[in-house]
Amino acid sequence: MADFFFFGTLCHAPLLAEVLGRKAKSQPAQLADYAGFWAEGRAFPLLLAHPGAVTDGVLVTALTPHDIERLDFYQGGFARATQEVTVSTARGPLKARAYFAPPGQWQPGAPWALADWQSRFGPAVVATAREIMAQFKVRPAQTVMARYGQLLGRGAARVRAADTAPATLRRIPAKGDVQAVSRAEPYARFFSLEEQDLRFRRFDGEMSDPVNRAAFVSGDAVTVLPYDPRQDRVMLIEQFRFGPHVRGDANPWQLEAIAGRIVAGETPEDCARREAQEEAGLTLDRLLPIAGYYPSPGAMTEYLYCFLALVDLPDSAEGTFGLATEAEDIRAHVLSFDRFMQLCSSGEIGNGPALLSGLWLARERAALRG
Repeated sequence: MADFFFFGTLCHAPLLAEVLGRKAKSQPAQLADYAGFWAEGRAFPLLLAHPGAVTDGVLVTALTPHDIERLDFYQGGFARATQEVTVSTARGPLKARAYFAPPGQWQPGAPWALADWQSRFGPAVVATAREIMAQFKVRPAQTVMARYGQLLGRGAARVRAADTAPATLRRIPAKGDVQAVSRAEPYARFFSLEEQDLRFRRFDGEMSDPVNRAAFVSGDAVTVLPYDPRQDRVMLIEQFRFGPHVRGDANPWQLEAIAGRIVAGETPEDCARREAQEEAGLTLDRLLPIAGYYPSPGAMTEYLYCFLALVDLPDSAEGTFGLATEAEDIRAHVLSFDRFMQLCSSGEIGNGPALLSGLWLARERAALRG
């Protein structure tokens, strides 16, 4: 048995329960001469020596070897290791173990505030921890955590997915309508492949026979079509796409709406504005929602939030953009609405988000121009 002092994210009881696989009783505790800071650009904190400071946390006592093994798997993925500390509690000073990051691995940012983390990242990190801990004793911690950014994006997608769309015509599901018998993840890198044997409720009320299904798993994404109603112009971006290339498309360069994956801690609208800046150098103000949808629900978990942005599009808006860190090579085109429709009709635009955005704009164009 061992006692542990937790600072930062593991003070959040739902997260600690996911990591341990059970609920644990905790008590308030303080660690002197240390202070917490956000790890710069990350969704977790650093605990650093800071003479005179006092850091609030929780003490969890009598953790079993199995508990510690699970903690080491989760924290070890972040390269954290434990050291002994003395904490203050209502019962007086007590010795405990605490996890610390390797010196210099991450840079400290703003002072840490648990409430800020809970509002921005809490539910997504809890959902992500559930997926991480499913790999306990299946894959090495470092292998799992090397994909933490992608996993966190998927955790945030699961949180958004719980806010379901209306069900006025389709079935309203009940508990037990889908029963997963087994789950496997035969491939896991930037994206992953999840395979399940499952049964589902048929429309006659009976459960189906067990069936095997597989899905290509990724986080949610946004698309945004910039439109200038005064000049009746749109912006499209052009870039090489791996999917058409693998299919054998004679021309894998695609004309598309601006698009990108939503990272944890940002809204779909935040993502649309960030991607417009990165991919086209545009600063967006007004965003109009077009639709939210699954582009291929039989095979993919991806959910798209589709927007139109009202912007000025002078000739000078054209150019080449993209992040070198992501090997992006993106060309922005400004063209008339009529030319846009011609490209949709001819098949030169051959991807769903751009076509859907064009059809929506065709319907709403007169009102937007007015």
